[in-house]
Amino acid sequence: MRYKRTLDDKQGHFSMNFPDSLLPVNLMWAANAFTFFLLVVAARTAPWSHLKQHDLLHVFFGFVVSLMLIWSVKAGIRPGLNFHLLGATVLTLMFGWQLALIALLLVLLCITLFGMAGWEALGLNFMMMVAIPVIFSYILFRWVDRKLPNHLFIYIFISSFACAAIAITLCGFFSTFILSESGVYPLSYLRQNYLAYYIFMAWSEALLTGMAVTLMTAFRPHWLMTFSDERYLKIRR
Repeated sequence: MRYKRTLDDKQGHFSMNFPDSLLPVNLMWAANAFTFFLLVVAARTAPWSHLKQHDLLHVFFGFVVSLMLIWSVKAGIRPGLNFHLLGATVLTLMFGWQLALIALLLVLLCITLFGMAGWEALGLNFMMMVAIPVIFSYILFRWVDRKLPNHLFIYIFISSFACAAIAITLCGFFSTFILSESGVYPLSYLRQNYLAYYIFMAWSEALLTGMAVTLMTAFRPHWLMTFSDERYLKIRR
């Protein structure tokens, strides 16, 4: 059975980051093509002037390096299944969806270079761990921004804390779907030994994101592209 071979032969080499050998080649190359298209759009529309205007280039690369370290620390749940935090929501709130995609691409390239993910699966890893949480975070922020009052509590609790929890949970659902539909692991095994643990991952992701955003609203509000003292705190500059 493929399930048995996966657990025995791939032990210690599978994680939230997909390797090259487990999934269909056509799926991986389709994801690579879509990733290339998405990155071209992001690079052409990214608010590069925001980094220069607010002198945030060092902050941008500082977060990239920090997330490289975070992504390299993985917690093992079962043989061959590991997890790590993402940081996608906080980057989206800080730099917008385009720069968040580019920042997390740099993180993904580095962990792939160090052998923690496969090169052929780069696009699929990008879709699961970068595109889905970043785009969801931006869509939810825009919805909250339009539909709910401009209140600091709403910004911190919904746009950052709750959003981060849902974003990483979506990664778990989509990863489970791909792994089960590709025949890598049975759905029953993934529900019990993989997807269930995203409850803990979601809490950790939400807590760290909420803390980071709270501190930035208090001490470095100009680091948050989506935040405004005048709108959320009624402070006129």
